[in-house]
Formats: sequence, structure tokens, C-alpha cells
Amino acid sequence: MKLFVAGLPYDFDDTDLKEMFELYGEVYSAKVARDRETKKSRGFGFLDMPNDAEAKEAIQTLDGAEIGRGKKLAVKKADDEPPRPGGGGFNRDRDNRGRGNDDRDRRRY
Repeated sequence: MKLFVAGLPYDFDDTDLKEMFELYGEVYSAKVARDRETKKSRGFGFLDMPNDAEAKEAIQTLDGAEIGRGKKLAVKKADDEPPRPGGGGFNRDRDNRGRGNDDRDRRRY
């Protein structure tokens, strides 16, 4: 079962996350999200536990638990949504929907 964990201390790394959840069972992988530029933890992560019963026990025990400086963990089953396209930048094809290629070629950027 894939789990989402929020409220992690900012000094947590992948090993810390894995070790915390190994108290409840086997952990295939653990990954703390990091900022692309600074490489600092973003305070949340994901992990994969092969045994659903162990994963559910970890959720029940750790969800809402206080960890360091009064921060409370939020632990839940991760959504299995497909990744969204990144960006937020200009999408040329989308903005030219319904127009012929001639309009697109004449546009100046």
C-alpha cells in the first residue's frame, strides 16, 4: 500500500522516514519530497508498504501523532491518481484551439 505522510520535520530524510515506518512492518521504499532548487525537505513524503494490514496499523498509530516541536503527522493512503502534466507555462496548441494553422503561423511572439 502506498502511503502519504505530511508534517515531517524538515531535517527528515528518506532513511528517517523508512526507519519510522519499519517499526510497523516491511517498507519497500520511502521518499521525502525535496525542493528542486534548495534540496531541502518540503515536509512530506511517500512510502510503499507491501503488507496492507501493517500499513493500516501504521496509519492508525501515526496519523495525528506529534513529532518534534509540536508538529502533527498526517498519514493516509496515497491517491493513485495519474501524475498531472507539469508546467503552468504557455501552451501554444491549447491557446490556438479552433483556429487554423494559418493563424498560428502569423502570430508574432
